[in-house]
Amino acid sequence: MQHEYSQLQQSIQHNCHISDARYAGNYTLCIYLLKMREYYRWEKTFAYRQALSTDDIGQWLTERENLWDKIEGENYARLELDSELYDPFDSAAINQKLLAQGLVYSGGIGQKGKPHFFLAELERREQHHDYQILISGREYARDLTSPPAMSQGNTIFIRRESFKRMIWEKIEAWRWNQPENAMALAMRCYDFDNELEASLEAMTNNELESAVLHEIGEIRAGQQLPGWGDMMQDIIFTQAEIMARALRDHLADAISTLPALIEQNNRASIHFYFANLTPMRLHIFPSLQTAYQDWKTSNDIEPLQQAVKNSALHWQNIATQMLSLHNQHKEKCSTHIESLINASYL
Repeated sequence: MQHEYSQLQQSIQHNCHISDARYAGNYTLCIYLLKMREYYRWEKTFAYRQALSTDDIGQWLTERENLWDKIEGENYARLELDSELYDPFDSAAINQKLLAQGLVYSGGIGQKGKPHFFLAELERREQHHDYQILISGREYARDLTSPPAMSQGNTIFIRRESFKRMIWEKIEAWRWNQPENAMALAMRCYDFDNELEASLEAMTNNELESAVLHEIGEIRAGQQLPGWGDMMQDIIFTQAEIMARALRDHLADAISTLPALIEQNNRASIHFYFANLTPMRLHIFPSLQTAYQDWKTSNDIEPLQQAVKNSALHWQNIATQMLSLHNQHKEKCSTHIESLINASYL
């Protein structure tokens, strides 16, 4: 880290700690401990294969939770850059200063209202039609949850290091029981048994494109759904929020991600995609899983292609109806939205 940005790094990391102090309790104990374990690995710069000391992790965990107790009530710090102070959520203005220096920053709001901050080296900058894509490498500051892909306006942030760690966590989780599932099939497209680091890098590179495609789909879906953010604020921490996020993800992927993966016949990414579908996404779109199973058995991509094609208009229509329910019932719309989605499985 360049010396002139060390104070900026510390301020961003402090904001990350405040966010974690306020929101880490939202995870189940199992997920929390897994995330903290890999957060410790990142902070101490341990390699993926390196065994971690349980005693050292335990001491670090205690110290981190004590820090959180002290700072939970603090306000997020404004960030100083070239003698000017910036709101920590003003990513665009901050990046006007940092991108030319080979750095990239983001401050935004994620699921359940949790703020996310990160500072990283800028690996490369691309333009994809109307979208600016900022791909980062080594991360200098981050919070417990490090979303590997995010979008703000027409800017897409792809965090290579976080993406690689996310994939590693999923590989580690799969190895507990080694089920014969989509994750197993995705891993078999590489040589994780003999070439772990090379395979992890290859899988990361392959999935970065899928992440870009999904974020483009998210942006396009958002353009079609004015008022979506206001609705999500009124259904936060309800079952309707989980269902709405799953539905919008399906819409984004029907618009952008899956058509591209199917056209490319990218088998590794298709398997990885299905390995990462949440229970709610599987629940509201069972025919997609059926089409995937058919493809695996017959090697015929057409049923999967048709399922995706049919779903785009369906999810768009349901999302539009959800917004109408929100306009009608405002903060009391959650039960109505749940009923609508429950009656609209595909």
